[in-house]
Amino acid sequence: MAHNSTAAAATAAPKTRWYRQLYFWVLTAILIGILVGWLAPATGIAMEPIGTTFVNAMKMLIGPIVFLTIVGGIASVADLKKVGMTGLKALTYFQVGTICALAFGLVAINVFRLGEGVNADPGAIKTSDSAAKLIDAGQHQEWWQFITNIIPTSVVQPFVVGDILQIIFIAVVFGIALNAMGKVGAPVLDGVQRLTGVMFKILGFIMKAAPLGAFGAMAFAVGKYGVSSLTSMGGLIALFYATSILFVVVVLGSVMAFLKLNIFSMIRHLKEEYMLILGTSTAEPALPGLMRKLEDAGVKKETVGLVVPTGYSFNLDGAAIYLSLAALYIAQATNTHLSIGQQLGLLAVMLLTSKGAAGVAGGGFIALTATLATIGTIPAAGIMLIFGIDKFMSECRALVNFTGNAVATLFIAWWDRTLDADRVRRVFAGQAVDPLPVLEPGLIEAADGSGARPHKEPALQEGTAGVEPSLPARRPAYSETA
Repeated sequence: MAHNSTAAAATAAPKTRWYRQLYFWVLTAILIGILVGWLAPATGIAMEPIGTTFVNAMKMLIGPIVFLTIVGGIASVADLKKVGMTGLKALTYFQVGTICALAFGLVAINVFRLGEGVNADPGAIKTSDSAAKLIDAGQHQEWWQFITNIIPTSVVQPFVVGDILQIIFIAVVFGIALNAMGKVGAPVLDGVQRLTGVMFKILGFIMKAAPLGAFGAMAFAVGKYGVSSLTSMGGLIALFYATSILFVVVVLGSVMAFLKLNIFSMIRHLKEEYMLILGTSTAEPALPGLMRKLEDAGVKKETVGLVVPTGYSFNLDGAAIYLSLAALYIAQATNTHLSIGQQLGLLAVMLLTSKGAAGVAGGGFIALTATLATIGTIPAAGIMLIFGIDKFMSECRALVNFTGNAVATLFIAWWDRTLDADRVRRVFAGQAVDPLPVLEPGLIEAADGSGARPHKEPALQEGTAGVEPSLPARRPAYSETA
């Protein structure tokens, strides 16, 4: 009987036909949006509210989902030192990945030197009003601000403005405190787990409108910016895309191969999230879906909850490639010679400025301005040379950032010796897997990973006091298919 139930649990659900899958409709909506924006620019621009409304609806859920996931993960762990080590390993990996991405951009632009021959005069470059605001923000962006801004001025503010780093800070502190409460905090932990299920169920409802949101965002982008920028600076755009693809295949692909996983299988498994990013030009709406799919693949909840949101601010591989490539292009276009030493110094500054404007509108542009302002040798006005095509590179930046964070989470799970590579491989391939064991409310994961144990106050472990009867085991709602 037990064998039959296990076999039934492992049986894969019938595959949905291709024309009923979300990614197909999102891709179709993107293509229709491109046609509308190209053939009827005024109509495409009028579609802006559709795209922004969908993105805002997704952003509305990001803060609560990140908070609840991190709190639930930390509060369910017996060994808090392990959580701290996971965070330290993640930050180390993020810095190494950023250095590799920056180096890729530097090498590409030094090899092809697309800026030579432009001979732009920095004094004669006119700055538009919209660009001037971003330039001003970048020039006043200090490299250390992303550290000091982590601590919010109120508990509510980060959720209102959508500051992921500050939300992470609050969640970590809350999760540690809840973990320390022991038995008293068990009902709160159960409430957090149930609320997480509710938030992911709401996410499933909103995701049904993803094709409409992708259509509106793409129609507006093409209608407003046109395709003339693509043809006038197609070489730089093509180089950025080619460099990004090479980075994903060579660097991130090598990390996946080291883990005995296939990066193309992962990309195929996350196709709905990729279509969503392509349509909205931002990786934020895909964050909840990535967290859910990595958890379903068997990556521990605390690892996913800590690494993925933090990576959205600290592990920006696509933005790093863009920064190094764009900065050197501007230097070449304005005839500003940079020695190898100066370029390495530029790379060191970008390690900090690439994280300074994370989550800010026009963040890549602001980070680029902050870099040029810090160095002082490359005229900041030169960024107007690429302002017109920045929008067409934002999709690629977001896609690479997203891929880098997915790979980073898998690597950190391996580093923590908690990665079940065989399960991940089968999930990515669409094969049947056994359902994950679900902790009952009031239980926490044993420090040695051997299973669950009662969530007790240390002082109550002796004597007659015990743990209240646990509720029946249940599968969290956020692991259900939307």
